[in-house]
Amino acid sequence: MTGTQLPLVFDAPLRGKAPKHWLDLTPDERVDATQRLGLPRFRADQISRHVFDRLEDDVERFTDLPAAIRDDLGAQLFPRLLEQVTQRTADAGATVKTLWRLHDGSLLESVLMRYPGRSTLCISSQAGCGMACPFCATGQGGLQRNLSQAEITIQALAANQMLASGVVPGASGRLNNIVFMGMGEPLANYKAVMGAIRTLLAPTPEGFGMSARGITVSTVGLVPKIQQLTTEGLPLTLAVSLHAPDDELRDEIVPINTRWKVGEVVDAAWEYARVTKRRVSIEYAMMRDINDQVQRAELLAQVLKKRGDWGWVHVNLIPLNPTPGSKWTASRKADERAFMQTLERRGVPVTLRDTRGSEIDGACGQLAATVRE
Repeated sequence: MTGTQLPLVFDAPLRGKAPKHWLDLTPDERVDATQRLGLPRFRADQISRHVFDRLEDDVERFTDLPAAIRDDLGAQLFPRLLEQVTQRTADAGATVKTLWRLHDGSLLESVLMRYPGRSTLCISSQAGCGMACPFCATGQGGLQRNLSQAEITIQALAANQMLASGVVPGASGRLNNIVFMGMGEPLANYKAVMGAIRTLLAPTPEGFGMSARGITVSTVGLVPKIQQLTTEGLPLTLAVSLHAPDDELRDEIVPINTRWKVGEVVDAAWEYARVTKRRVSIEYAMMRDINDQVQRAELLAQVLKKRGDWGWVHVNLIPLNPTPGSKWTASRKADERAFMQTLERRGVPVTLRDTRGSEIDGACGQLAATVRE
């Protein structure tokens, strides 16, 4: 893409490094940290039960611990990581977008959505994003820094606290699903994201006890990291933001394609499906007169079919959400239908995503972490 700098890909420096938190630690590291505070090892289990069973991260509520040690515990292992700046709602309160400020002033957003019988959190893995996709508000803002494992995980803790406190009307229980589709490219912050995922999956009291099938990791196509994810032995859902079936267009709208081409990305996704037995989601944002032509639907079907029968993949069409000052806009409904029908005629499993939160800039591609007056 002429004039566009190739994005920084893997593990950007953690500028303004977050202080160490209980949520950064493995179960064994929690025991060690507890003992370094002069406490017996059983206290680690007590602390974890507060966090993962009771959803408490205020040490003053850990009343089964001696009051004399709570200050040290709070200062050393429970620093305040997120401060709520604003909270906006849509869909009669079923969608809640929270703007958070981190300890160094960096901003990020997460979106909590209630559906019938389930709750989903769209979680951020970076403050900003370095992938530079021109139709995405997050990408156009650039990358500030990676989030730490705890800064990622605590978004899930905060969402569970919201559900428990009744912030989302009609919601009950805990998060069922987490989608790494917020700010940032998750696989560019691989170590922290995988650490957060393992904490989300660990049974209580060592983690939140979620199901791997309830966690989706999205990527624009960082092939080596998709290959690494394939070896993790976790049946997560992989979502690949493809947005174009041909290299000429994808080079322009997804700049990382200049490094790993469509064929390489789809091959890596197919191998992930083969190894994990989990169907891959192909994300395709519909952009008017850019990528929504019937011939591109035909080409997309050809690209996907080349890798095997349709059991390995599902196409998720996304109406492009508006972003301030952008020349990119959503497809016409007629073009959207024709694209979808073309895929259906070819036998490609396809759905049109139900867009949530667009009026509060909380939908796909709209997260810009902007403070509104």
